[in-house]
Amino acid sequence: MTNLIIGCGYLGRRVAGHWLDAGQSVAAVTRSPTRAEELKRHGIQSVVADITRPETLENLPDPQTVLFAVGYDVTSGLSRRDYYLHGLQAVLKALSPKIQRFILISSTSVYGQTEGQWVDENSPCLPKTENGLVCLEAENVLKASQFGPCAVILRLAGIYGPGRLLRRTKDLLAGHPIVAPKDNFLNLIHVDDAAVIVADAAIHAKLPCTYIVADGHAVNYRDYITYLAKLLGESAPQFLEPSSCQSDQSRWSSNKRLSNSRMLSELCIQLKYPTYKEGLKAVFVTE
Repeated sequence: MTNLIIGCGYLGRRVAGHWLDAGQSVAAVTRSPTRAEELKRHGIQSVVADITRPETLENLPDPQTVLFAVGYDVTSGLSRRDYYLHGLQAVLKALSPKIQRFILISSTSVYGQTEGQWVDENSPCLPKTENGLVCLEAENVLKASQFGPCAVILRLAGIYGPGRLLRRTKDLLAGHPIVAPKDNFLNLIHVDDAAVIVADAAIHAKLPCTYIVADGHAVNYRDYITYLAKLLGESAPQFLEPSSCQSDQSRWSSNKRLSNSRMLSELCIQLKYPTYKEGLKAVFVTE
């Protein structure tokens, strides 16, 4: 089986590892010739191209499965829409029609519920952020394309793991108060579990389909920060309620708990890190 990864970064590199371990061939698109050489050393065929420049996508391989897991490069001077939407459209146009599965990494920011209620794949999408709006547009573009019948849309919760914890870590180490509402929930998925889910969805997902990818154990944001402080050997943090300024209000505009029932019932996976506590402990052991 041949797999093509568009966005072979924090998540995509781990998915590539699973596919390679299963004896499958993997190709990846990268803008950097240096990164291309690095990927080749790990057994990944590299294609130097840029999804924001459609003319560079003329020589994509002919895969059976495509994973679109593009991250947003804030230093590029381009918008999220340039990457997630226009980049996706360029890739869809350049691909062979023989693809059997197209896996799109989306975000649970497409849900904008605000009262801490449980959300599943049947809940209405009410995005309140730019990221949520663009991700939902991208999902609809894929659904309406020739690859809509083979689409696997994975809406990921907050992804964490080695090298990627909340930015609040620096504030904790500096002893700064943490701005966080008292009753807001945080929804997470460890990157290693997310990679296993992607690899499994490439085989077992019912087509077309949409899955929430989360550990299913939403945690109070302040409880998460307090536990993180404990692992860091820091004192219990002080918390402040968000101010009424627009940036604070936007950051906390959504408050929900994500159900992963469909994912667990339809995919052949068992989470290695079923809650943030197991996941964070593993991060601190490996770092």
